[in-house]
Amino acid sequence: MVQPLIAKASSDIIYPDSDGQLMADNTKQFRWIVVIKENLELLFANQPDVFVAGDLLWYPIEGNNTTRQAPDTMVVFGRPKGDRGSYKQWKEDNIPPQVVFEILSPGNRLAAMAKKLQFYRRWGVEEYYVYDPDDNELIGWARSNGDLEVIDEMAGWVSPRLQIRFEPTSDMLKIYRPDGEPFLTFTELAQLREQERQRAEQERQRAEQERQRAEQERQRAEQERQRAEEALTQLEIERRRNEALANRLRELGVNLEDI
Repeated sequence: MVQPLIAKASSDIIYPDSDGQLMADNTKQFRWIVVIKENLELLFANQPDVFVAGDLLWYPIEGNNTTRQAPDTMVVFGRPKGDRGSYKQWKEDNIPPQVVFEILSPGNRLAAMAKKLQFYRRWGVEEYYVYDPDDNELIGWARSNGDLEVIDEMAGWVSPRLQIRFEPTSDMLKIYRPDGEPFLTFTELAQLREQERQRAEQERQRAEQERQRAEQERQRAEQERQRAEEALTQLEIERRRNEALANRLRELGVNLEDI
């Protein structure tokens, strides 16, 4: 007798936090993943309802642990920041990531990106960007009329959601924040912070020197005032002494005009 199949309850399904694949195949790919992810974190640091993640498994369907992707970077508007083992969409108000980035490597070529494109198209991604650092090629898709359509010209393209601007140059991709500042590597950010710290320290030292100069000027002015007061006091003493002498002489009957 054939036993009837029993459907596994969705609560019993395990959703792994890892797909067993490396985050990056080489240093160049890893560097670009980190640059994009960390700069987006900085960009939305003050917005508590923007979640940014790198290499995080995204499960769009409850009860299905095989339909999944782990974008190199994804941005979700409308979800709080915080740690997650994976992004289970049904636990996130059913909000899909709106923007995803993928960085190509020798082991992760266009065929895989095309497959991911179908996934992102199916599950509601609004913007999909693929960058090949070896060939310095950037491709993007944006949702229009319910579908992801290729962006004809990436040079100068501004992300509708992120408001960042892409500027592919002859040797590398440059990405600019809405304020015009470029995306920087962690090392460049650290160097920039150190430069800012040094500038702040120089400004502090200049302010301290100005304060000391002002204090010296105040002290000199105070000394001049004291000297002037002392001189006036001495003159007043002399005046009173002369006046007292004149009075004494008059008391003695001495005519001052005869002296």
